[in-house]
Amino acid sequence: MERIEQFARPAGAAGTVTDVGTVTDVGTVTDVGTVIERMRGFRSDWPPGDGVAVFNEVYLTVTETLGLHLADGSFRDREAVSALDVRFAERYLTAVDTAVSGGLPPECWRPLFQYRRHPGVRPLQFALAGINAHIGHDLALAVVDTCRTLGCAPGDLEGDFERVGDLLVMLEEQIREDLMPGPDLLQVADPLTHLAGAWSLERAREASWSAARMLWRLRGVPPLAEEFRSRMDAGAGLVGRFLLTPCR
Repeated sequence: MERIEQFARPAGAAGTVTDVGTVTDVGTVTDVGTVIERMRGFRSDWPPGDGVAVFNEVYLTVTETLGLHLADGSFRDREAVSALDVRFAERYLTAVDTAVSGGLPPECWRPLFQYRRHPGVRPLQFALAGINAHIGHDLALAVVDTCRTLGCAPGDLEGDFERVGDLLVMLEEQIREDLMPGPDLLQVADPLTHLAGAWSLERAREASWSAARMLWRLRGVPPLAEEFRSRMDAGAGLVGRFLLTPCR
């Protein structure tokens, strides 16, 4: 994970991450820096080999990198991207809080929490399962939340959504490289090779954008919107369970 950390924090830039502006909603005042601090705090709560800790380290890297890009003006609409990042992260933080308190998080997150200490599951699987849950369910909801917060429609966020997605794809490649066992440990027939190759962040991101647009259209019909969300949640949970199939 040291290489991921180096990738996330270029020399001289570490102090700029928490300088991201705040996003205000009814009953909520938070910012990207607060999200980062919460995820950093989890490091002392979980041992390094814990599956949720593995995903948390990956997600922390992504959020820190996004924070740096927000601070240096890489995004056209800084407020929109900040809002989307915060609304997105809140879904993960809520899942953690729910699980820690003994409740049931959304179905998409349950496999990761259930298998977090399984000795036969490898770090890359934990990372992919967490990314799958977050992209396959939470991202679409975060887009809708952001649109409500800012008073806009999903189409107004599409450009920045794509730029954030490009950053995620780049980081995913780095994460796979860092967490995949080396050639001396991994054979072509190793099940992990097939699991890692079967899931695509790019495809998941495209599906999430379509789901966000659908949820936005269904916002005036709450029962249908909730049914759609529930099935999306269950589908992401099923994929997550397959991604966590023990490989040793």
